[in-house]
Amino acid sequence: MQLHQLQPGERAVIAHVQSEQALSQRLTALGFRPGKQIHVIRQALFNGPLHVRIGSTDVIIRLNDAKAIYLSPIQPFAENHAL
Repeated sequence: MQLHQLQPGERAVIAHVQSEQALSQRLTALGFRPGKQIHVIRQALFNGPLHVRIGSTDVIIRLNDAKAIYLSPIQPFAENHAL
């Protein structure tokens, strides 16, 4: 799944970023790193940019750039875990 496919209110974990080097470096500098949880806050009208939250940082990202970010679903916490 890619970031542009998440709906507002949904969360996922960044699996990897697949893009040219310049975009990859820019996204890494903004906090888009594998293992980080991402939350889509909202999307602008007419397929506009996404407002996402990574940790405590809010970022507005173009839809085209969001297609370079691949996600994994969040695994639910197992209630019956050994201590």
